[in-house]
Amino acid sequence: MKIRDFVVLIGVIGIVLMLVLPMPIILIDFLLIINISLSLMIILISMNTSEALEFSIFPSLLLITTLFRLALNISTTKNILLKAEAGSVVQTFGEFVAGGNIVVGFIVFLILVVVQFIVITKGSERVAEVAARFTLDAMPGKQMAIDADMNAGLINEQQAKERRSKITREADFYGAMDGATKFVKGDAIASIIILIINLVGGFIVGIVMHDMAFAEAAKTFSILTIGDGLVSQVPALLISVASGLIVTRSSTEGNLASDLTEQILKYPQMLYIVAGTILALGIFTPIQIYATMPMAGLLAYAGYRLQQNLDRQQVDVNQIQEEKEIEEVRNPESVVNLLQVDPIEFEFGYGLIPLADTNQGGDLLDRVIMIRRQCALEMGLIVPVIRIRDNIQLRPNEYIIKIKGNIVTRGELLLNHYLAMSPGYDDDSIHGIPTTEPAFGLPALWVDEDMKERAELSGYTVVDPPSVVATHLTEIIKKHAHELLGRQETKQLVDNLKEQVPAVVEEVVPSILTVGDIQKILAKLLREKVSIRNLSMIMESLADYGNYTKDPEILTEYVRQSLSRQLTQQYTNGSNFLQVMTIGPKLEKKVAESVQQTEQGSYVALDPVTSQQFFQKINEQMSRMIQEGQQPILLASPTIRMYIRQLLERTIPDLPILSYSELEPTVEIQSVGVVNL
Repeated sequence: MKIRDFVVLIGVIGIVLMLVLPMPIILIDFLLIINISLSLMIILISMNTSEALEFSIFPSLLLITTLFRLALNISTTKNILLKAEAGSVVQTFGEFVAGGNIVVGFIVFLILVVVQFIVITKGSERVAEVAARFTLDAMPGKQMAIDADMNAGLINEQQAKERRSKITREADFYGAMDGATKFVKGDAIASIIILIINLVGGFIVGIVMHDMAFAEAAKTFSILTIGDGLVSQVPALLISVASGLIVTRSSTEGNLASDLTEQILKYPQMLYIVAGTILALGIFTPIQIYATMPMAGLLAYAGYRLQQNLDRQQVDVNQIQEEKEIEEVRNPESVVNLLQVDPIEFEFGYGLIPLADTNQGGDLLDRVIMIRRQCALEMGLIVPVIRIRDNIQLRPNEYIIKIKGNIVTRGELLLNHYLAMSPGYDDDSIHGIPTTEPAFGLPALWVDEDMKERAELSGYTVVDPPSVVATHLTEIIKKHAHELLGRQETKQLVDNLKEQVPAVVEEVVPSILTVGDIQKILAKLLREKVSIRNLSMIMESLADYGNYTKDPEILTEYVRQSLSRQLTQQYTNGSNFLQVMTIGPKLEKKVAESVQQTEQGSYVALDPVTSQQFFQKINEQMSRMIQEGQQPILLASPTIRMYIRQLLERTIPDLPILSYSELEPTVEIQSVGVVNL
C-alpha cells in the first residue's frame, strides 16, 4: 500500500473516531483550519475544470467533507457544553465575524443557512437530478452517433471505445451527483439542529453546571454557538457552491474564468449599449452623474478595446489559415495521404443528400450500422468502415459503390417514389417509371405515393429508396467479401479467436500455416458465399489436414467438408430435400483426365470445344430449373468439385457447386437434370 493510500485510510478512520472521542481544543482549531482550506481548494478546482469528469471524485469527496464537518460540529459541541469554550477559531468567528453583536451574528448565520439550503443546494439538487436523467436518456443516441462517426470514417475504433467509455463515466458521475447533493441538504438541516442544541443546551449547562448568571450564560454560549455555526457554514457554503458549479458546467475547452471572459465579453457592441443605459440613468434620474459617468466611461472603453482585439485576432486567424494551406500544399507528406484507398465507398449525387442527412430524416448511417452487423452474423466478416460522401460529378439521383477505389456498380433512386417489383405477372393498372431493381436485376417500376397502395394490393413488392440502396449495398458487400478480407483483417479474426480457443490457433499459426495461407482459404470460402463465422471449426479442420498439404485449394475442400451441416442448412433452408443437377459420368471422367499438376498447384485444362459444350449444357439446365422455380445447384463428386468450380468461376460465378461429401447423409437428393457431353 502506498503512503498516500495509507494517509487517506487513516483520515477516514480519524473522522469516524471524532464522532465518539473527545478532542483537544488545539487539535480542533487545527482541524477547523484544514476544513476551511479544503473547502477553498475544492471550489477553486471546480472553477478551473473544463468538464465535470475532470473532477469525477467530487461525489465521494462531498460525502467525506460533509462527514468531516459534522464530526467537527460534534467535537465543538462537546467542548461548548462541557467546558464553555471551543477554541480560538470558533471564538473569533463568534466575535469578529458577528461584529460583537449576538443578534447580528444570528441573522448572518440564518442568512447563510437560507442561501445554502434554499438557493444553492435546492438548485444544485434539481440540476443534478435532471442532468442524471437526461444523461441516461441520451446514452443510446450518443452510442449511435459514435457508431455513425466510425462508419463514416471520422474516428477509428480506439477513439470510439474512448468516447463510449466517457459516456458511461458521465452517466455514472451525474447519477452519483444526484445522490451526493442530498448530503449537502442534510448538512444544512443538521447545522440548524446543532445550533438549537448548542444554544438551549448551553443555557441550561451554563446555569446549572457552571453556576453562571442567566445573562452571562446567554452571552457566552450565544457567541460560541454563533461562532460554531459560522465556522461550519462558511466551508459548507463554499462546497455547496462547488457542487453547483460542477453540475451546471457544460463541456467546454476552458475553465470557468476563461469561459466567462470569452463568452460574456464576446460581443463588444453590447458594452456600448450598457454604457449608454448607465449614463442615461445619471442624466434622467435622481442618481447623480458623478456616480454613473465613471462606470459608463469604463464600459465604453472596454468595448472599444475588445473590438480592436477581435479585429486583430480575426486578421491573425486568416493569415495563419492561409499559411497553413500553403504549407500543406508544399509539404511532401500531403501527397502521400492521397494514396490511401478506402475499402468501401458509397458516393451519391446532390439529389440524394437527404438519405444521409439526419436533419432531413435520413437514416442511411443507421442502416449502414445494421448492414455491418448483418454481415458479421451471416458471413462472419468484419466489414471495414464504409466511406459515405456526396459527389457533384454524379447525376443528382445517381449513386455508385466502390470497392478499393474501383466502381463495381451504380444505381439511381427517386426519393419521392417507391420501387414496386412484379410478383410474376403484370397489372396494367399499375403505372410508373420503368427501371431495374439494382441488387438482383429484376424489372420494376418507380411508383408515387398514390400508386403505392394499389401496387401492394396487386401483390407487388414495394420498398422505399433507403431500403433499395441498403439491399444493394448489402449484396455488393457479400459478392465482394473475398476482396475485403485481407491479411490484416484475417489476423484480427485469428487474434479474436485466440482469446476464446488459444490451443487450436497456436497449433495452426504459424507452425502449420501462415496468416496469408489462412486468408487465401477464407477468401475462397467467401467467394462461394460460405460463411466463415464458425472460424473455430475451420481452424480445427486446418489443424487436422494442414500437415498433409499446404495447397489452399485442397485445404478449402477439406474445410467445406467439415462445414457440411452448415452448407446443408444453407441450401436446404431447413428442409430435408434438395433438388440438384449432377455431372454425368463421361464429363466427370473428361474433367479428371484434364487435370494438370504444377508446382503452384493443380488446374483443369479442357479443350475449347469441350469447354463450350460444357457451358452450354450448364446454361440449359440452369434455365430449365429457374423456369420451374427451383434454385440452380450443381452437384459433383468430391474429387472434381474444385475443378468444376475453376471452370465456372468466371462465366457463372453465382452458381452453387456442392459435392456429396459436403451434404449431410440424412438429406434426400433428387437429380432434376444431368450435365453431360
